[in-house]
Amino acid sequence: MQTLIFGAGNLLLSDEGFGVHFIKYLEEKYRFGDDVELYDGGTLGIMVTHLLEEADRVFLVDVVEAKGEPGDIFRYEKEEFLLGKLPIKMSPHQIGLQEVLTLSELRGRTPDQVTLFGIIPYSYEAGVELSPLLEGKLPALAELVVGELREAGHRISPV
Repeated sequence: MQTLIFGAGNLLLSDEGFGVHFIKYLEEKYRFGDDVELYDGGTLGIMVTHLLEEADRVFLVDVVEAKGEPGDIFRYEKEEFLLGKLPIKMSPHQIGLQEVLTLSELRGRTPDQVTLFGIIPYSYEAGVELSPLLEGKLPALAELVVGELREAGHRISPV
């Protein structure tokens, strides 16, 4: 089973780049087998349709605007994430990812399992570093995702 971990976000706007920082964190801390692909999706949106459609399982990591406190992490599955069904507003590139999944669904090419881990940002200030609050959330989210991958049979080792 091919699994894609897709980090979205804009690295120039502090916490907006959380998904991309998450991918970098995984690359620094873990070694994955060939059946797991880590992808820094930035703000590419529709440009990555093929990656999402080729995977059996997809984990998306991005910031979300939802009720809660900065640093709160939410989990949404495919049915909730598709355009018009997600009860929250995602970051500025939301339309790209949601539309990509909707188009893929219409074409019958959406992976069976799509999970979004969304985190409420603390800051959208210009800057290439995460706020300390969100920086501190990287290890726990990584452990959660790595744990799920191991349960699914993927071999992962620490660096």
